[in-house]
Amino acid sequence: MTIMDTRVNDGYPTRITGTPEHLPRVHPTVWGTEADGPIDAATLANHDAKGFTVVDGLLSPGEVQTYWQEVVRLSSDEKLRDDERVITEARTGEVRSIFDVHEISGLIAELVRDPRVLDWARQILGSDVYIHQSRINYMPGFKGTGFYWHSDFETWHAEDGMPSPRAVSCSIALTDNYPYNGGLMVMPGSQRTFVQCVGETPEDNYKSSLKDQRVGVPSPDDITKLAADCGIEQFTGSAGSALWFDSNIMHGSANNITPYPRSNIFLVFNSVDNALQEPFAASEPRPSFIAGRNSTPITR
Repeated sequence: MTIMDTRVNDGYPTRITGTPEHLPRVHPTVWGTEADGPIDAATLANHDAKGFTVVDGLLSPGEVQTYWQEVVRLSSDEKLRDDERVITEARTGEVRSIFDVHEISGLIAELVRDPRVLDWARQILGSDVYIHQSRINYMPGFKGTGFYWHSDFETWHAEDGMPSPRAVSCSIALTDNYPYNGGLMVMPGSQRTFVQCVGETPEDNYKSSLKDQRVGVPSPDDITKLAADCGIEQFTGSAGSALWFDSNIMHGSANNITPYPRSNIFLVFNSVDNALQEPFAASEPRPSFIAGRNSTPITR
């Protein structure tokens, strides 16, 4: 098999030395049209402009309860405690995330194929799709640790070999998201700018970055400039609501010091026409439970 040299003609160079730049995105945010699925033209246009869309009531209250019980089951499964797909908090040792969850849970595998989810992903990306990454995120009350500002695509490009930002994430809330319990913050329109990051990717960086990301994050100056240009909005809403957001949008979350937990199912869809190559800025690709390399299209 011939391995493509991904460092040649890289439109999104990152993990650099020197001064980082803000590069214009050279690919669309929305690839499909109104005729391609259930999303109307106005919603597509808004998603194209802001880089995200909130869907209220994607799941019914009964469905939320069913998935919440599944989350509790998975987090308390002693057989999973030593599984590499389970990420724990650096300080407390409590479960932070469970990756590859669509392969672990038949219930979540069904959710991936649900037309309410799958058809949106296909329409936004304008193609058949596959799962690049799936996980459950836990942010318990008082102890939940946030995620610093970052672009997912920066990491997926650098460490996984994703060629372009033709991927979209769906975060489905299983608990109420308030402005004060660590809800996700996004910078609307920031998906149109690729922010370079400084620093070489360490070996097995994922083992620490999934708990506390230090490499592949923008500088405070870059965040300040982007926030001045784009502003900041926060995802709030009741359990069962969903946030669709572009792979390159700048986002982050604060620690949860309230009594109210925040948990979600996180599904990342990648276009089958955007299959992973060799990493653009790492010596080895991350494991497949973090970055799926089976680009077979999802079917119902």
